[in-house]
Amino acid sequence: MAMTGAVDLGGIKERAEAQRAQSQRAQATQRAQAQPDETPGAGTPPPPAPPAAAGASVIDVTEETFEAEVLNRSMQQLVVVDLWAEWCGPCKQLSPVLERLAAESGGRWVLAKVDVDANPRISQAFRVQSIPMVVAIVQGQPVTAFNGVRSEAEITAWIDEIFAQVGNVLPDAPAGAAPEPEQTDPRMLAAEEKLNDGDFDGALAAYRAVAEAEPENVEAASAARNLEFILRAQAHDPSIVETASPRDIDAQLAAADVLLLSQQPEAAFDRIIDVVRVTNGEERTRARTRLLELFELFDPAEPFVVSARRKLASALY
Repeated sequence: MAMTGAVDLGGIKERAEAQRAQSQRAQATQRAQAQPDETPGAGTPPPPAPPAAAGASVIDVTEETFEAEVLNRSMQQLVVVDLWAEWCGPCKQLSPVLERLAAESGGRWVLAKVDVDANPRISQAFRVQSIPMVVAIVQGQPVTAFNGVRSEAEITAWIDEIFAQVGNVLPDAPAGAAPEPEQTDPRMLAAEEKLNDGDFDGALAAYRAVAEAEPENVEAASAARNLEFILRAQAHDPSIVETASPRDIDAQLAAADVLLLSQQPEAAFDRIIDVVRVTNGEERTRARTRLLELFELFDPAEPFVVSARRKLASALY
């Protein structure tokens, strides 16, 4: 899920600056009001706690330290923000994996852990809808994110992809931190060549073959789903959106495909949810199954997907 420009972290920075200024004013007032003390240094307030050591691989971040530990640090180093809560079971599965990978990265990136209950403004800034949520910050800006638990291999691939795209803007990355070039799967390469040559059916068959042989191959399964949808949607007459009879299930599903292909996911999902509301038995099951298939084309955290799932649950029950 790309995030560049999607959130504004300036509010957290401004709040931290305001709190520092307030603290400094309070300390100045206390010093002015304090009685002289003969003991050198007496009455002098303790210095503020320093930021985490530069070499720390895992740091706890608050609203007060967010600017220094996340925004400023991200100008020199990739910062991965782990938004979690004590009550969140999936968070307790994901966080140890992130912490171990950060420690093993050799300074390539740092993990910044944020308790969303204790730091609600950070949660609001990232527009958190569910946790765990993990956000990559580069040069003071969020560049990509994911929700939910992922495997160690998936997280490693995610980190490598970030460095492949934006690693060149991090001036002080440790020597040798650049990821090794990934070996291209010849089967995926062959499928892509078919796609580029216009052999869409051949490309779809090739992607499906990889996905069936390796159920854990997310890239192949995703490519097959997307290509299958595009081919099906392009085969429909666009006028079906206006001419489809409310009781014609095939026509309504086709209309939803056309709407989705034209970048109208909310309208497409609503079209199928309306079918679910007025049907039962096999027809309702068929409409529900198609809607769930369309959901898989998107990040499950997308607001329009979350909204459509709620509408579907209401329509079913």
